[in-house]
Amino acid sequence: MSDATAANVDENGEPIAPTAHVKIVYLGPTAPHWDFRSDFGDASFVDSFKMRVMARLLLLPPHDPQFRRNRERVNRDAERSNIMLEWDLGYDEEETR
Repeated sequence: MSDATAANVDENGEPIAPTAHVKIVYLGPTAPHWDFRSDFGDASFVDSFKMRVMARLLLLPPHDPQFRRNRERVNRDAERSNIMLEWDLGYDEEETR
């Protein structure tokens, strides 16, 4: 149900603490499809990430074929930004594979 992407390390190989946490929740088939929840991190930093993600996911429900490709792009963006990212699509993803 979630993908944690906080595997950033410093030059000594030590893990770097994430700068923010964002959980992306699928709300259902009626727009808006997505909700963003953050436990910690600078609000403006999280808002800028949210704007980039919404540009990719605005009209995409999880069953859309384009969703998987855009989800991977969002995951890479979160990793580059050192954001701990979780996905809640409303179902257990391991059971659907």
